[in-house]
Amino acid sequence: MKKTDALIIGAGPTGLFTAHQLKLIGLDCEIVDNLDKIGGQCIELYPDKPIYDIPAVPECTGEELTNNLLNQLKPFDIKFHLSERVEEVKKEDNKWLVKTSGGNSFLTPNVIIAGGVGSFEPRKFPPKECEKFENKSLFYSVKDKNIFKGKTISIFGGGDSALDWAIELSKESHINLIHRRDEFRGAQATVDKMKALVKDGKINLFTKYQIANVHGKQTLESIDIKHDNDEIKNLKTEYVLGFFGLIMQLGPIANWGLNLNKKTIEVDTEKFETNQKGIYAVGDICNYPGKLKLILSGFHEGALAARACFKLARPDEKYRFEFTTTSTNLLKRLGKKE
Repeated sequence: MKKTDALIIGAGPTGLFTAHQLKLIGLDCEIVDNLDKIGGQCIELYPDKPIYDIPAVPECTGEELTNNLLNQLKPFDIKFHLSERVEEVKKEDNKWLVKTSGGNSFLTPNVIIAGGVGSFEPRKFPPKECEKFENKSLFYSVKDKNIFKGKTISIFGGGDSALDWAIELSKESHINLIHRRDEFRGAQATVDKMKALVKDGKINLFTKYQIANVHGKQTLESIDIKHDNDEIKNLKTEYVLGFFGLIMQLGPIANWGLNLNKKTIEVDTEKFETNQKGIYAVGDICNYPGKLKLILSGFHEGALAARACFKLARPDEKYRFEFTTTSTNLLKRLGKKE
């Protein structure tokens, strides 16, 4: 059994920054994630997609953000347990006993759930024939945008992901953008940019259409799209991308006695603690009045949760707030000279 001051569930950006904050104030922590890689949704869903709302970073990809956060953690020895799912959390002697699918057991006073939206999978195209081309020429996320250079791509969806990728890939590819409505859910600035590209002939836009069928033997050759009035169009295409959001599954978290609200966890805004003492929730999975599902919000939540952990991990010590610019202790932990 491993003993640690805090156990973080989730190795996405919020989990990584929370680990940094814990180590900065002198607490030990370990991280468990059911994915096989570090980075959470940033790596799984949009490693190449530009992110524009990280403070002081005008633009970065999900992969770049993850790498920067890992570089920030380099002064510390963080143990990761990947491809492991937390199966059980139960109280034992005023601490939490946590067991994973990988056979690991942790005893800790603090558990921080930073698991994004929980276990997730993309919403998929209804036609059964689409399964034949999945992860070959039909994708629900972009892991390497270079494979699309010079190709014809049909992108389905009306939210930010579909619009962002249509705009990004139109620089070097032929784009069909298909949406089941005339209205789009993406940010207005993104919608305006997309419509400008349509006007310039860089994007072919089809609204009130949905996928009806796919054609091809070994590789994808074309797709049928169906209009609300039952009109069918056949589009030659080499790749299909679908961005319909995620199906969220909380999994075992649903059985931990936490206050749940529509698959999110209710927390306070002082410590981001749940209704269970010593269990915190940060990032997309937590819910409170005014909650914004932004990475920067997750960083704030993780910083406060980390400091709340100090009281339970070091009950005989008093936490003293310090700045990294002036604190000798913090500079030493970061491996910096005064």
